[in-house]
Amino acid sequence: MHSAQELVSQIEALTSLPDVYMRVREQLESPAGSVVTVARLVSADPALSARLLHLVNSPLFGQRGRVEDIVRAVALLGLQQVHDLVLAMSLQGIFAGVRPARLDMRRFWRNSLLTGLAARAAGIAAGLTAGERLFLIGVLADTGHLVMYQTVPELAAAARLAAQAGDEALDAAERRLVGCDFAELGAALLDRWQLPDRFGTAVGAQMLPRLGGAYAAEAATINLARRIAEADELDLPSSAAAARVAPETWGLLGLEAERLAGLREGAEIDFAAYLSLFFPRR
Repeated sequence: MHSAQELVSQIEALTSLPDVYMRVREQLESPAGSVVTVARLVSADPALSARLLHLVNSPLFGQRGRVEDIVRAVALLGLQQVHDLVLAMSLQGIFAGVRPARLDMRRFWRNSLLTGLAARAAGIAAGLTAGERLFLIGVLADTGHLVMYQTVPELAAAARLAAQAGDEALDAAERRLVGCDFAELGAALLDRWQLPDRFGTAVGAQMLPRLGGAYAAEAATINLARRIAEADELDLPSSAAAARVAPETWGLLGLEAERLAGLREGAEIDFAAYLSLFFPRR
């Protein structure tokens, strides 16, 4: 049996984050953090700066007037949002060296992006702040499966088969066969990256949101978003997806099951635009 920390430590490719992101994070965490310094860091990476300008000028952010200067873009977005967006736009590069033989990466990224968009929509509907942060947390919610399929692929595949047979939930099958589940693995990875507490806590509690403590609502958005992404993958009607959501999740978000169809529609409408921005070659 394996622990989450043990499996995460086995993947050297995932133990460090891009230098530009780390330096942006230093600015965010510093009392002397500067918009001008962050803009300079982003500008040093032409591809990143071009994508950030593309993003801030897209209908997704609704800016009036074209923004052509990185300093202005960073000032408009704010340091925290730039931090989150730089990390989101770096994900493709971070995971470039991870190619699990038994995991369809195209489907993985599609589901992760939809989960992020649905978590963002659910958070906004529930009155939570920092919608783009919820988007990023949602995108990162299934990273534990990347670790699992890279380190113990046979056990991961066996757990998925057991869940598909209807014998038990996927996370339960993983704990039985692997020793930990994908949510624990994801939390361990995000903690290793030293991301803010809400990231690892929400991802780790996504299957039982009430265990998320101060971040239970964030965990609930992921729980709901996973059902929406699952419905998209399996081509299920929204009513069936809503029936699979635990009452606890609806209660933590203060939403009714009837809201799921609208949240799903919004996530699916935004999918193509976000795919081109965050995963341009997928």
